[in-house]
Amino acid sequence: MSGASVKLPHLLSAVKFGELELANRVVMAPMTRNRADAEGVPGATMVEYYAQRADCGLIVAEGAWPSRDGQAYCRQPGIATAAQIAGWRAVTDAVHARGGCIVLQIMHAGRIGSHHVKGEAAQTVSSSAIRANGELFTDAAGMQPYDAPRALSTEEVRGVVAEHRQAALNARAAGFDGVELHCTSGYLPMQFMCSGTNVRTDEYGGSVDNRVRFAAECLQAMAEAIGPGRVGFRFNPGNTYNDISDADSAATHTELVRRAAGLGLAYAHVMRSADPEIDAFALARSGFGAGLILNDGFDGDSAEAAIAGGVGEAVSFARHYIGNPDLVARLREGVELARFSRKTLYTAGAEGYTDYPAAQGVSA
Repeated sequence: MSGASVKLPHLLSAVKFGELELANRVVMAPMTRNRADAEGVPGATMVEYYAQRADCGLIVAEGAWPSRDGQAYCRQPGIATAAQIAGWRAVTDAVHARGGCIVLQIMHAGRIGSHHVKGEAAQTVSSSAIRANGELFTDAAGMQPYDAPRALSTEEVRGVVAEHRQAALNARAAGFDGVELHCTSGYLPMQFMCSGTNVRTDEYGGSVDNRVRFAAECLQAMAEAIGPGRVGFRFNPGNTYNDISDADSAATHTELVRRAAGLGLAYAHVMRSADPEIDAFALARSGFGAGLILNDGFDGDSAEAAIAGGVGEAVSFARHYIGNPDLVARLREGVELARFSRKTLYTAGAEGYTDYPAAQGVSA
């Protein structure tokens, strides 16, 4: 072990989350990159992208839709069809060939969507019929406002829970080691959780316990399908992305974490809160216990300090993984991190995706 490795002994040590065995505590956070084909099928470029980054302890692959109604973005991958499962299988095989561990984030976008992206046959649905302010890019028609959503009926909500169960099974068929439920960024689970987007009067609305019910039932269904030790979830108290609001985000997320803790899940992936009044990491530690992956704003030294200080068990990196496919090696050797181009974050093709070079003279 080099001198630089000794400097990061906690970050570069092995850890186990449920059934997931990580060679180190560097996690690649899920990042939407829009490189699947028009049918949501991962191709060779995505295989190369994830394989390049397989030396981290865990890859959380980008949010994939469980049904066409849940798609948000152009060229966003799904996990609903046989072709998508086969496409992802090539990705997971490549990651496993390099000794990596990879889970898939399941992301139903709810009201964040457009018929220009997912087609006229798909619907835009949500907890309530409240349209999100904002626009998204469409290949077909440029920037477009979000569709007005239709509120799901009680029976339809249960059907979407079943879609999440099937998505977990599909992910395992595609070779993923597990799944992560996307419970933040204003997508469907958060639309149910937050008082600003949920004005329902049935068992999925009203009280905090009822508003958290949908996310909790999705987690339970996924855990029952593939085992709780292969399921995690991502959340972010105080998040307002995609026009989301909640009267008491700390209380809502405390209840979410309490419900999740009773399921015996593999991990909780918690983002630092933008609200200075909320300590998201402390909230997660208090309610969930061990098995925390921390996210947002970390470098190697601060990640090491957070793990050594007992704040969490691992740290995930997003932006640093765009331009640094060899991030673990760079952290280990103390090599300066490369910058990335924002212009190619969401464009099609290899440019700004798989063409970032590894550092010279650094061993993988």
